[in-house]
This record gives sequence, C-alpha cells and structure tokens, in this order.
Amino acid sequence: MPMSAPDGQLMTRALKDLAAHTRFPVVFGGYVHDGSVRVSTVLGNRTRSLEGLVVKPERGLGGRAITELRPRMTPDYRSSRQITHDYDGHVLGEGLSTLLAVPIVVGGAVRGVLYGGAWAESSVGDVVAAPAFRVAQEVATELRIRDEVERRVAALRPATGPVAVTAPSESTTDAAQREELRASYAELRSIVASVDDAGLRARLSAIEERLAGLTGGGSEPAEPLDIHLSPRELDVLACAALGSTNAEIAATLGVREGTVKSYLQTAMGKLDASTRHAAVTKARRAGLLP
Repeated sequence: MPMSAPDGQLMTRALKDLAAHTRFPVVFGGYVHDGSVRVSTVLGNRTRSLEGLVVKPERGLGGRAITELRPRMTPDYRSSRQITHDYDGHVLGEGLSTLLAVPIVVGGAVRGVLYGGAWAESSVGDVVAAPAFRVAQEVATELRIRDEVERRVAALRPATGPVAVTAPSESTTDAAQREELRASYAELRSIVASVDDAGLRARLSAIEERLAGLTGGGSEPAEPLDIHLSPRELDVLACAALGSTNAEIAATLGVREGTVKSYLQTAMGKLDASTRHAAVTKARRAGLLP
C-alpha cells in the first residue's frame, strides 16, 4: 500500500521536530503496513543503509517497541542482548550506537515508529526522551483526528447515488444522514479553528469539500465569491449556516454571545445582494440549507 502525500508530509515534519528537540543527529521512521513498519523517511544520515528498512514485530529495537507498545532504547546497539540483531546491516551500516524507538500508538494499536540515533554511545535521559514521546503523541493525535473524519465520511457515503438532503418527502434515514452531515461540518469547523498548522488546516478544509461532494453538488463548479470576510466572520457564518444558535456558536468559538451577534451583523453587512445569493446557493448545494 503506497504512502499518501499527507502521510509523508506528516512523517517528515515529525522527524524534523524530533531532531530539533533532541540531540539525535539521525532520525528516521515509518508507518505500519501489513503488520510491519516500513521506514519511509531518513534525515541526517551519512549512508543509505537505513533506506528500505522493514521492521517486524518482536524483531530488533523497533520490533520490541511495536510489541510492547512503549518506547525502547539502547545506548550500545552492537552489544545489546535485549534485542534481536536482524537489522544490524542497516543500523550498524549507518554506524549507529545509541538508538531510541518510539511507537506511534492510536487506539491501542501501533501505527508507526519514530527512531532517533547517534553514532556515539550515550545514555538517553528524560530531557531527551520526553520531547521524543511528545512528538509521537502529536502524530498519534493527528492520525486520530483523520481517522474520525474518515469514519464520518464512510458513514455518510450512500450505497447508491448522493445523499438526499432536499427531497420533499425525506425518509428517516435521509434525515439522519443530513444531521450527521451537519454535525460533521460543525465538528470540522471547530477542529480547523483550533489548529495552528497551516498544512493541517488546508487538509481539513479539503475534507470539508469531500463531504460537500457527498450531497451531490460536488461535481458542479462553485460560484466564485468575492466576499472579503475575516476568518472569524467566516467561522461564525459557517456555524450559523449549520443551524447553530448564537449561544452554541459562542461556545464553539470560545467567544461571548454578544461578540457572535456583532460578527454576524458585520458579515451580513458585507454581503450585497449578488454575493448573498451566491453564498446561499453554494450552501444549499453543500446540503447546509434546505
């Protein structure tokens, strides 16, 4: 199973953070595929020995981390008797002595492993280990968010045809799907508002577009909206389009209810007749309005 571009970007970013917050000159890692960790990214290496490394459970340091669901470390890889030496050609080929393996655990299952290595023998204390654990947890959190979004997308995907959100005689199932769609949009907007990383915000926004496509409007080009609204005004309008009350919007965005009213008033004031019509049309195609 080939790794997606977002997965690759996430792994690269995590390894750069690992290198920046620890004293490991060599960092590498990968995700679990078919029960084994396939190292996809290597940074700081002097040789190409680590490229293509595939680590199986219980084998090597990473294998122990996978099996035990906890970080494993050795200050002297070559002489360690606590691990198997299936991968000596890779690890010693790079000349590594100290090695740390931190599993990325999501829902009790290992989804990947991050490695930090040094050519010299050294002990790894909490000052070095704690940042490595934190990076692994951050990756796990992002994967967990992505899993939840994908679960919602799968639950909304109809057996045949688009989700009927505007039919005059809406069935109970259709109504439930419509409410689930609205809840998904609301949750995504809340997540996006709390994320500082521009790349992750863009990915979540792309998933919003996928959800919109499930309503049947995704195949049609969206009208260009020449509306100059602030990010907060857009957030308030999006929540309002979902049918949220001012109190609910205030709770979601962490602002006062009076502030929500002010944002709504200024945002609507910026919408002239044509752009308001285009916005409503787009919202209806996305299933946000009847």
